[in-house]
Amino acid sequence: MNRLRITRHSGYTLKTEYLDPLEMSAGKLAKELGLRRERIERLVKGTTPITADTALRLGRYFGTTPQFWMNLQIDYDLVSTAGKIDLSGIKPMDAG
Repeated sequence: MNRLRITRHSGYTLKTEYLDPLEMSAGKLAKELGLRRERIERLVKGTTPITADTALRLGRYFGTTPQFWMNLQIDYDLVSTAGKIDLSGIKPMDAG
C-alpha cells in the first residue's frame, strides 16, 4: 500500500511561517489582500482551502509564487483524501 506523508493544511503554513513571525493578524492580511477577514481566519483555522484567487494574492503580497500556495493545498488534499478512501480494489492498468 502506498502511503503519502503527513502534511498540514495550507493555512497552518500561512499562520506559522508568515503571520506569526510578522506579528500580523488575519484581519490585517485580509485588508492588504482585499479579502474579507473571515476568509483568512477560516484559512488559518484550516476550515477552508486556498483558492486560485487567494493563491495569486498571497503570492503577490509575500513575494512567492501562486503555485507555492496551490501546491500546499493540493498536497494537503491528496494526503487527507488518501486516508479516507480504499483504493485496494482498483487494479493498475496493464501497460502492455
